[in-house]
Amino acid sequence: MKIVLAPDSFKGTFSSLEVIEHLEEVARWHFSPLEVVKVPIADGGEGTVDALVTAAKGEYRTAEVTGPLPGMRVKAKYGIIYDKTAVIEMAQASGLPLIQTERRDPLNATTYGTGELIRKALDEGIRDFIIGIGGSATNDGGIGAAQALGVKFLDGSGKEVGLGGKQLRFINKIILDDMDPRIKESTITVICDVSNPLTGPLGATAVYGPQKGVTEETFDILESGMKNYERLIKETTGMDMSRVPGSGAAGGLGAALVAFLGAALKPGIDTILDYVRFEELIEGADLVVTGEGRIDGQSMYGKVPVGIARRCERKGVPVVAIVGGMGPGAQKAYEFGISSIMPTVNAPMSLDEAIARAEELLKDAADRMFRFIKLGMGLK
Repeated sequence: MKIVLAPDSFKGTFSSLEVIEHLEEVARWHFSPLEVVKVPIADGGEGTVDALVTAAKGEYRTAEVTGPLPGMRVKAKYGIIYDKTAVIEMAQASGLPLIQTERRDPLNATTYGTGELIRKALDEGIRDFIIGIGGSATNDGGIGAAQALGVKFLDGSGKEVGLGGKQLRFINKIILDDMDPRIKESTITVICDVSNPLTGPLGATAVYGPQKGVTEETFDILESGMKNYERLIKETTGMDMSRVPGSGAAGGLGAALVAFLGAALKPGIDTILDYVRFEELIEGADLVVTGEGRIDGQSMYGKVPVGIARRCERKGVPVVAIVGGMGPGAQKAYEFGISSIMPTVNAPMSLDEAIARAEELLKDAADRMFRFIKLGMGLK
């Protein structure tokens, strides 16, 4: 029997790889002989490097770069797959989890370290990039990443501005002449599952700023700066970021990658599945098990389980989902090729209890799921 395990992470409890290890352990209680294909999945945030490196049998690299706050240094992990493509998670260098809650500072947080990671891969001869931009701590419009790659942002007196979102309002001119010339030789794919514009009520600062520490006092500083930046991008490149869905992703990093580096913004799950050659991995499979922390009506719009099911349906491979919980509209997943959904929570309990018992609950749900599958295999 061949089973493909391809879940997303269960946020707050397990990475995708950890979910896979638990599922494999339980599957081997019930099936022998058993071939297990492990395909960790991510959508551009935490786990993107692991997902692609594992599935493509790539390799990991590390680099010490600037962290999300100026003066902070972090060790960031990235991947090389197929000997030619770098997989970068901006969260490794510029992510929210790297900063304690009380230290969140969107006025000063910078994406400079993300630019350093790109530059490091360029130094290694890489010219093909996949960049996941989920989980950012920043609201700097991506100017930090651009600065690390040679883009100059000048104030009214002709001096280069510093790092952080508070600098956006001081920018008077953008100079692209000294940008690393190797960027023009590169293909950059950005995994982005949000469609927010750079500014306005649905923009980077308004929607994602509060979780990064934006307050009523700092909102006007950052939003006015972002509007100034948006105007200058159009003046410099001719590109109107208000018309580019996803330009507001990662505190505006999406805008910088598109406008200055020529990147293409693409949906996460389909990009991941293409790069890992998912159709090849499920060839001859009897079953695919996917999953995520919660499945509901929103999961039909670009989330992992439905993306997996669509690919499997084309190949005639059955799919089941194991999930932390089910919300309103979860049953619509059956229309997209998911045969059944097995939630892990097996009794009334608080979220804290569910998290504390996460491993026990996941294995119990997997046990119930594989028992039903084994029973079904024996029915006439």
